[in-house]
Amino acid sequence: MGQILYVRKKVNTKFLEDFGFNLKKVRIQKNITQAQLAIDCDVDVSVISRIERGVVNTSLSNIKTIAISLSVDIKELFDF
Repeated sequence: MGQILYVRKKVNTKFLEDFGFNLKKVRIQKNITQAQLAIDCDVDVSVISRIERGVVNTSLSNIKTIAISLSVDIKELFDF
């Protein structure tokens, strides 16, 4: 039988940190707290905190929900 090879890609920590920093900037510009954003996204506030600190690689569906909650285009969250 053939051998299955699993490749784990290295997480780009700088990208996650930059995304999180930009998300925080947009959120603050909209005068929305982490707690309010978490409520609007139906997630725990710790999820928003971890995304903003760049310690979690969130899903695209979460990013879409965040963008909708902030009333911004998704691309604005990636404009860093």
